[in-house]
Amino acid sequence: MAGCVFCKIVAGEIPAAKLVEAESVTSFLDVNPVNLGHALIVPKRHLMSLLDLTDEELQAAILVARRVAAAVRGATGSSAFNILQNDGRAAGQVVEHVHFHVIPRHHSDGFAFGWRQLSYKEGELSALLQAIKKRL
Repeated sequence: MAGCVFCKIVAGEIPAAKLVEAESVTSFLDVNPVNLGHALIVPKRHLMSLLDLTDEELQAAILVARRVAAAVRGATGSSAFNILQNDGRAAGQVVEHVHFHVIPRHHSDGFAFGWRQLSYKEGELSALLQAIKKRL
């Protein structure tokens, strides 16, 4: 897609600090990192959603993410990492090209998730379970 920053990086039109170049995905350091070493894994085809990836592209992306996570963790001395994929604007996706974040983490890095925890009302859990299973 012409205006997509990730497509421009894939095409070599915008410079990037590339980490891995594979057949269907590429990885590079995020220029606005949450923590130093924050990397992105991007399919080379312009796709908006994780649901649009082929099984092969998804497998390639997660294998590169694991490889990058190990290297970033070692290079930054981090004790942990997050692999994130925000799918859609409501989930926080900013660039409309599917991508995975590898974020090295440290105990005192100040980056926190605001996970909230809800409870199901009577009957909601089983109804949702059935609705989801029906679509699997």
